[in-house]
Amino acid sequence: MTASTTLTRERADLIESLRRHRSFLRFTVRDLTDEQATRRPTASALDLAGLIKHVAATEAGWVRFAEGGAEAMNRNWGPDAATRHWHLAPGETLAGVLADYEAVARHTDELVAALPDLDAEHALPEAPWFEPGARWSARRVFLHVIAETAQHAGHADILRESIDGQKTMG
Repeated sequence: MTASTTLTRERADLIESLRRHRSFLRFTVRDLTDEQATRRPTASALDLAGLIKHVAATEAGWVRFAEGGAEAMNRNWGPDAATRHWHLAPGETLAGVLADYEAVARHTDELVAALPDLDAEHALPEAPWFEPGARWSARRVFLHVIAETAQHAGHADILRESIDGQKTMG
C-alpha cells in the first residue's frame, strides 16, 4: 500500500479493525521468552506462540481464498495438523512466528486496499462446518479474519494473564 492510495471508508475500517485485533494478539507476547510463549498455563492445550502461528496461517489461507477460491487455500490437513498448526515446530521461535505474521498482515492489508471488488465471491471448500454450496465474498472473508483474530486474542489474553498476570487491557 502506498502513501498515495486513497481508501474508501469501508476499506480503511477493515484495515483498522484488522490492525487493532492483531495488535491485541501481539501485545499478549510482549517481553516473553520462547519458553514462556510455549507454556500451557491452563487446562487447554493452547499456548501463545501456537495461537499466533495459527492465526497467521488462518489469515494467510483465507486471503489465498479471497484471491483464488478454495483451490488456493492449500489446506494441508492430516493427522499431525493440530501439532503443526497450533504449536512451534523444532527450530521455530516466537520472533520467527511474529515476523511471519507481520508479512501475512502486510499482504492482507495490501489486498484489502487494492482488491478490485470486495463483493467478488468464491464457493467455500467442502467441510462439515460449511453449508453445502455456500459462497463467501472477499468482504466476508476479511470480516471472518477479524472475528478469528479477535477470538484468539481473547484466548491469548487469558493465557498471558495465567503466565504472569499481564493483561492486554486494564
